Amino acid sequence: MPKATSNREVIHSVINYHEKKSKKEIAQVTIKIDKKIDNALGILSGKLHISKNRLIEDIILHSGIIEEVDENYIEENV
Repeated sequence: MPKATSNREVIHSVINYHEKKSKKEIAQVTIKIDKKIDNALGILSGKLHISKNRLIEDIILHSGIIEEVDENYIEENV
């Protein structure tokens, strides 16, 4: 597992990543977090025009905590 980065470079990396990347549709995930963190994520995700869940996923990915995020979506016709 790569070494985790614990400074503002992670946030700047995510911001730069989203400023240059086209948007795609994703599924949402719900987690419990502190209200202050939720407010900060809401402000940043609003500025980047992405969901808070996507922002959390990208912060974890860019921090080095995980190496990649699997996106295995199966579409079912009901």
